[in-house]
Amino acid sequence: MSPSKNRLAVALAYALFGCATLGIVPASAQEAAPAQRTATDLDAITVTAQSREQELQDVPIALQVVDERLLDDVAAEDLGDIDSFVPGLKVNSLQPTQPSFQLRGIETDDFGIGTDPAVGVYVDGVYAGRGGGVLLPFTDVQRIEVLKGPQGTLFGRNTAAGAISIITNRPGDETHASGKLRLGNDNKTYVEGMANIAVSENSAFRFNGLFNHSDGWLHDAVTGEELNPDNNWATRAAFQTRFGDDTRAWIAWDHESLDQKGQATTGIVAVPVLPALPTAPADSDAFLDPLDVPTASDAANGETREFDGVTLIVDHNLGWGSLTSTTAWHQYDSLNRVEEDGTNLSYLYVDSTNTESNENFYQEFKFSGSTDHLDWIAGVSYFQEEAGQTSEVNVLTDSVDTLAQNLGLAPPGGLFGPVSDLANFFGIPVNLRGLPWNEKFVNSLDTKAYAAFGDVIWRVSDKLNLTAGLRYTRDEKDFTWFNDLRSAPELDAQLDLLDALGFFDAIGLPKETFVFDVAFVDPPAVMNKGVLNRAKKSWDDWSPRLVADYHFTDDLMGFASLAKGYKAGGFNALQIGSEFENEDVWNFETGIKHALPEYRLAYNASAFYYVYSNRQAVTLDMSTSIPRFVVNTSDQEAWGVDFDLRWQATDGLGFDFNAEYLDSSYKDYVNPQGVDLGGQPTGAPAWSFSAGANYVWRLAEKGDVRAAMRYSYVGDCRENDESETQLSCGRFGAIDMGEAQQILDARIGWTSPNGHWNWAVYGNNLLDNQYVNSLGTYGLTVLGTVGARVTEPRSYGVEVGVKF
Repeated sequence: MSPSKNRLAVALAYALFGCATLGIVPASAQEAAPAQRTATDLDAITVTAQSREQELQDVPIALQVVDERLLDDVAAEDLGDIDSFVPGLKVNSLQPTQPSFQLRGIETDDFGIGTDPAVGVYVDGVYAGRGGGVLLPFTDVQRIEVLKGPQGTLFGRNTAAGAISIITNRPGDETHASGKLRLGNDNKTYVEGMANIAVSENSAFRFNGLFNHSDGWLHDAVTGEELNPDNNWATRAAFQTRFGDDTRAWIAWDHESLDQKGQATTGIVAVPVLPALPTAPADSDAFLDPLDVPTASDAANGETREFDGVTLIVDHNLGWGSLTSTTAWHQYDSLNRVEEDGTNLSYLYVDSTNTESNENFYQEFKFSGSTDHLDWIAGVSYFQEEAGQTSEVNVLTDSVDTLAQNLGLAPPGGLFGPVSDLANFFGIPVNLRGLPWNEKFVNSLDTKAYAAFGDVIWRVSDKLNLTAGLRYTRDEKDFTWFNDLRSAPELDAQLDLLDALGFFDAIGLPKETFVFDVAFVDPPAVMNKGVLNRAKKSWDDWSPRLVADYHFTDDLMGFASLAKGYKAGGFNALQIGSEFENEDVWNFETGIKHALPEYRLAYNASAFYYVYSNRQAVTLDMSTSIPRFVVNTSDQEAWGVDFDLRWQATDGLGFDFNAEYLDSSYKDYVNPQGVDLGGQPTGAPAWSFSAGANYVWRLAEKGDVRAAMRYSYVGDCRENDESETQLSCGRFGAIDMGEAQQILDARIGWTSPNGHWNWAVYGNNLLDNQYVNSLGTYGLTVLGTVGARVTEPRSYGVEVGVKF
């Protein structure tokens, strides 16, 4: 552990157990002690999904709220830990610097910086961006609102599928502190501390820090090295103050540092004894179960990120309304290197590396106000982003030899090995085996986005509300491609030596025979080797929103809405000169929200239908001799139903249930191989649901004991005619890609009577289910190898917390 991380861990531990020595006085009994539930209404939930504070049951949008209680119940550390409990949401978080998000079956299948996500992530109303800087650890999170369906009017660009809005805690007007220590299997150590310090009647500071480490749940069968570890720390500092009675300002700074091994890959192809080579393309039905075979790796896997962000929000009361200014700056550098072949054999080695650097700035001015019949919001915003990305493929000369043999471009043994042996036979001391070989694609992006928006709720009567909203956005992007020449300096030095000695003349092969490329070899890339290409384009969009909601009673509301969301146009990073237009989603939705106070029960249900036009995706085309990334365009449509329920059955016993049914299919799609998939499923599962139960035992002067259990289910993927060629859905030997998934988490904890102390034991994935998350198929056709990455097994631990 580095000295800086040691200091952070010590500081957090001090905050956890030593706050009393700082002179911090206990918070009010109302804040420190758990609220005593009485036989009254179900707790009201306040949300800001419509840029206004409203009760959840009054918001005519399908949304689910994840509060601090649920985050604690499942020991959540980032968004990847909660998706299974939000039906319709899927977060691939095995690689935190390269995550993906799916909502209602819509996601962006592209890792390039020229493409934006279809699900927007927002933190305190600020767009978090995309790529390596989106999936950050939870630091002082109050709640998370998952808004389903397009949110183009309220949130803006890149919300074609929906939005995830993360709301953090602001500095409060009382001095208090808290800390948490979590210890678990695989040497899990998670420390979190918070101190809220009121410095005057109108000003307060709030400091947070966390440290997270685990050894990893997978081990290399040959070296014993620990794989899949966690190793990151984060800190947050915030200050809030008032200037007079009408102005309030809040500024927050976030920093995160992640430095750990990359996601491990387990080979699922039987490797024969040399000179025989694997034959994965011809026999995918023979894939092995990654849970039953040892993992052996020779990759220098790495995943790192340094992130900094600053947000300044100023609210000013104008008398007739209010003005909110939001200013934000984010900067991060990330690296993600993952082995693709899943072996420790040099003649099969291949890895992929993605490096990103990103800096963005956001400014928004928002006016809001209300009258007897109108509630309105209007504003303008500006977003600027500068990003750079390098996509690399790394191999060894040994694996290039294997590739050349498999493609019939070289005799048995390949090129470099036999040449090396022949040179040695003639007394020339060279070695062309095991030398690194790198190919890279470099992109840069300069984005500017301007927007103007307005949203008005017209209270027509005590029962009827009509809402109309509209946002105009203009995106401008300046993009570059640079397909660099292959880099192999150690190999080139050996080749130069042989050339100088006249070796190549003697064998009748020019040196240039050994200088070629094995990646990024589609025609535009090959024709532009070593040439910088640039493109610049702008796109415009109008995103309307129309809603009608009718309150049949004080506790029963019905609503219908028509809304548009869009994802900004852009450029495909690995296809030179390739660009695409905005992706649009039109969504119609109708539903009800019903509370039954006498039963302490509330439920919501909605039905939706959407059409998604011009969806862009990048796939790995394995029909060619050397695999290449290609872009395809499709139109999709889907209909479905969302349902959620909360029931406080007794003072101590509570239940919640959330479910989604989705029927998603291609409306118009012919893939790059010419297969017409129109009318076929897109692959998204039909059913997903989650259920939770909790019970609180009130022990009077002995405190409270609370037990919680949460179960989630995501159904099987739905196959289409492309599933088999992409290995994306279906049964392949012992591998069941896209199989139904079940997760069961549980927690039981005690809280002291004054709320100052608590402890708990927890277990995640108690069923110990592990699933294949993704396959490394880059080496499939050329090396005969496939690697599998699987989800985490069961984990468990104890937790102790303190509040002052």
